[in-house]
Amino acid sequence: MEQNDKLTWAFHRLGGMDQVTLETAGELGRLRELDPKLWAALSCPASGLEFDARTLELLDTDADGRIRIPEVLDAVDWVCERLVDPAELAQRPEALPLSSIRTDTEQGRRVAVTAANALKNLGRDGEDAIRHEDVSLAAASANALLYNGDGIFPAHAEFDAEKLAFVNAVLATAGSEIDASGAPGINAAAIDSFLAALSAEKNWRKTLAEAPHALGADTPAAWTLMQELKEKVDDYFLRCRLASFAPVATASLNAEDQLISPGEHGLLAPEALSSLPLSRIEADAPLRLDAGLNPAWRDKAKTFFSLAEPLLSDPSSLAEEGWEALQQALAPYGAALAARPVPASSASIAPDDAAGALAAFSDADIEAFLAGSTAEELKSMMAEDLAVNADSSDIAELERLVLYYRHLHRLLMNFISFYDFYSLKRPAMFQAGTLFIDGRSCRLCLPVADIAKHSAMAQLSQLCLLYCECRRRVPSASASGDKMNIVAAMTAGSDAFLREGRNGVYVDNNGEDWDATLVKIVRNPISIKQAVWAPYLRASQMAGEQIAKFAGNTAKKVENAVAAPAKTPAAPFDISKSVGLFAAVGIALGAIGTAVGTIVGMLMALHWWQFPLLIVAAFACISGPAAFMAWLKLRKRTLGPVLEASGWAVNGQLPVNLVLGSALTSEAALPRNATRTRHDPLRQKSKTGKLLMALFLAAAIGVGYLAYEGTLMKLMKLAFTVEMPAKPAEAPAPAAPPAPAK
Repeated sequence: MEQNDKLTWAFHRLGGMDQVTLETAGELGRLRELDPKLWAALSCPASGLEFDARTLELLDTDADGRIRIPEVLDAVDWVCERLVDPAELAQRPEALPLSSIRTDTEQGRRVAVTAANALKNLGRDGEDAIRHEDVSLAAASANALLYNGDGIFPAHAEFDAEKLAFVNAVLATAGSEIDASGAPGINAAAIDSFLAALSAEKNWRKTLAEAPHALGADTPAAWTLMQELKEKVDDYFLRCRLASFAPVATASLNAEDQLISPGEHGLLAPEALSSLPLSRIEADAPLRLDAGLNPAWRDKAKTFFSLAEPLLSDPSSLAEEGWEALQQALAPYGAALAARPVPASSASIAPDDAAGALAAFSDADIEAFLAGSTAEELKSMMAEDLAVNADSSDIAELERLVLYYRHLHRLLMNFISFYDFYSLKRPAMFQAGTLFIDGRSCRLCLPVADIAKHSAMAQLSQLCLLYCECRRRVPSASASGDKMNIVAAMTAGSDAFLREGRNGVYVDNNGEDWDATLVKIVRNPISIKQAVWAPYLRASQMAGEQIAKFAGNTAKKVENAVAAPAKTPAAPFDISKSVGLFAAVGIALGAIGTAVGTIVGMLMALHWWQFPLLIVAAFACISGPAAFMAWLKLRKRTLGPVLEASGWAVNGQLPVNLVLGSALTSEAALPRNATRTRHDPLRQKSKTGKLLMALFLAAAIGVGYLAYEGTLMKLMKLAFTVEMPAKPAEAPAPAAPPAPAK
């Protein structure tokens, strides 16, 4: 690697940004010296990208779901310590040559030996390059061995029946750890936890057997039934005390209203019947055991009281004091039963499941597990497994190196710089596919989890964004599911015919096609061409809307007039009352005529060659401001907010200029070598159109001739000049009488 103190960094100017290429070993080896402010991104998601998932998993060393600058730097340093020439990363080769692995360091030598052994175990001894698929096969082969260096034993086929039974018992009681092969297994700590649980279970069973059994062998069954009936019996005696306290509440305490309103088919539902009292409520009455019990509880109550008969003074009834005495007689057994230890299990198994597995072991099983030598034999084998110089850790190192060798430089070109995106040579790792809609294909597509949340940030990009819901009727194995949302940037053409609800086709990078429905549009200028014609399109749309509105109002008035009853005839028109109105209309028409005449006069004063310039000037005055404003907005288009909304931390603006926009969105065009016939058999042919064209040409020729002769100006002045009525002549003033002669 280059070790000169004055390293020259190579940058390419692409898309208005300086993109570092990182093609030399010196640049990669001294990447930490590159100012982080020059990096295109500060962090990116560790999932949802068009990038190798396993490589992203290895890069995300803290497993927080994001790739950050320190993790990228650590990965580059790690791979530079194990490669002879790190510049080979820029070639992005498929396989790692064994000759590219360094042998002058301990880390490099171990990886080189592991790679050679992996190829040898696969029967390909002598090959000089290894791929990720080869590493995966070698890892699976090594991990499937019993002794793979992790100290964890699954229920392996090499075990005899006794060891298999012991391993399965530990898995069911103490939980499991994942073996290098991916199967659940046990380690020495799990064996110790299992033996401790067995000892505690054995001691508890001994304590329980020595506890007082008031009913002898029937005590466990009686205790279980008493726990089920305790709430109902306590409820019965409480209701009886309440009935004694308030006799008027006896009917409600017996829940007679529920008996009056039966359920389906005239019977109470089992749940409703179970909620009723255990027996009929009477003031301070004992519980009768021979009759009157709730049918939902009768069988359990009869069985319990049959077992507890030795402790009852009266087999046919039970007073509240007798119930308390019965509970106290069975309490010592209950206390011993509640002292059952809870086994200490791992997170892979619930405590209740572990306790249930222990309860399933017989006393003979527990004695066999504790007295046998299986536990010590397995722990000794695990110690040997840990002492074996296994290849599993070295294979993990080899896998990391092979994946970094293949994919790391692509990550750098999509993280430190966006060279892949701006060079247009290959898709960037955030480009998820292509959207085909409205005769165009949009290459800048990203997956979106929440459309509303994403669009709130992405609209700052000044890009025209199309949010689509994509579906597949039959999800394929390569697709992530049958539904997904995407956002596509429309950077060429026009959005005149883009509306919510339009359908298209989205093709992901795996070649799978999805039905795409446009659900939201963030409208921004797309091109200068669109902005030039936008005023005329808006004018035509406005005219169409006004015509439709006028037609609708007229039709409504006609309908109202037809439906309305006949009205009283209107009064006769009095012209004397509208003289002022007619005068105002006449003056307005005269002013309009004068203005039109003036404009026509100015036009006719122009030479013939000035008319095209006038048309161009009018076109520029109308379309110029819209085009200029669109140009200003197009210069501000940036990819940053779109990536920020997708979870990236972008360090720059990432501009999207007109050239890049034209490349990201392709419009429909015939191939270069295509031929086309002009004759269209379905083209509409109209004689009226030809006649109108002929009349227009004749009128144009006539106007030109008259303008040339100077006659048109006179005719226009005559037609648009409104002569005002002459004022009546004033009578001459009477002559002064002559002065008298002196």
